[in-house]
Amino acid sequence: MRPLEGITVISLEHAIAAPFATRQLADLGARVIKVERPEVGDFARSYDQRVNGLASHFVWVNRSKESLTLDLKQAEGAGILHQLLAKADVLVQNLAPGAASRMGLSYADLKAANPRLIVCNISGYGDGGPYQDRKAYDLLIQAEAGFISTTGTTDTPSKAGISIADIAAGMYAYTNILAALIQRGQSGQGCNIDVSMLEAMAEWMGFPLYYAYGGAVPPDRAGASHATIFPYGPFVAGDGNTVLFGLQNEREWQAFCKLVLQDLDLVTDSRFITNSLRVKNKKELTDCITSGFSQLSAQQVIERLEGAGIANSQMRDMAGVWKHPQLKYRERWRQVSTSTGLIPALIPPGGVGPEPRMDPVPALGEHNIAILTELDYSQEQVAALQYKQVI
Repeated sequence: MRPLEGITVISLEHAIAAPFATRQLADLGARVIKVERPEVGDFARSYDQRVNGLASHFVWVNRSKESLTLDLKQAEGAGILHQLLAKADVLVQNLAPGAASRMGLSYADLKAANPRLIVCNISGYGDGGPYQDRKAYDLLIQAEAGFISTTGTTDTPSKAGISIADIAAGMYAYTNILAALIQRGQSGQGCNIDVSMLEAMAEWMGFPLYYAYGGAVPPDRAGASHATIFPYGPFVAGDGNTVLFGLQNEREWQAFCKLVLQDLDLVTDSRFITNSLRVKNKKELTDCITSGFSQLSAQQVIERLEGAGIANSQMRDMAGVWKHPQLKYRERWRQVSTSTGLIPALIPPGGVGPEPRMDPVPALGEHNIAILTELDYSQEQVAALQYKQVI
């Protein structure tokens, strides 16, 4: 038995934050019913067609779910949703600000009919305050939370290459829902969860926030290098390939000089004898490292780093990650069904109980008939709902 078997989640979700949270609940065995707009569905379905004609974001965060299309502006559509919520354990929503409350889907509206219901709201800025009604997208929250100010180079502030604010909010939604289920097991009562993308990202910004505490200068934007430790980042070997490595203490610095650069004079060079001095004189030290690597291939550099006990990695592109030997050795890849065929997918990290669910990515409205049949709708009633475009 998987940890969340028997738990039913209803999700009014789109894009990344809420779908990422609910997919992880599905991974653990929860039944997740994804409520989508008839005909168009979650707009993330049409972001691109990179995965056998399906969208890359969508296949990532929507496996193991059931898709039910409902027009919630029609009374019959709203009625079906409330029938589902009467027996559900969790409602997750990341609709536009205020939309759920206007539809009578707040925790206050729903708890009388189902006191055990857990309601998780994901928004850009949270409930209340001057930013409450602002629309929020991942890029905008990266900016508001200060993330972009710390990322990129001195000349070019940069966003993350993934939807990091959405992912942060999705992770906090997921963990809060798990905590709420444990709490409900003790109290018998559901609760309201308010997850803000801004607050999730601001929490992840703890290091630069404290580094700039009391009005101090914030960390420099250092590209792929570390802002406050050096050498720590990418360096080019003699064959033109990039190796990343990081030194954490003086013992490693000495081993790096002796065994990797094979230059004993650098150990006692007054410009580099502490991390603070190495950061201050990083241009000069970079020249020393580049010169030392100039006659070595990236593989030779890695072999020396390994011999010295210094953490290192290669700069892999997406093709390299698909073929990563560690993921292959640990058998992390599985096959997931979609409407256009099988695709590979990584099983989630960790694992409690049986292997996580890796069920199909649903087609739009694929489970309409099955779910309505569970609610005792006849074939004639389902046909009528289809005719009126309720589903």
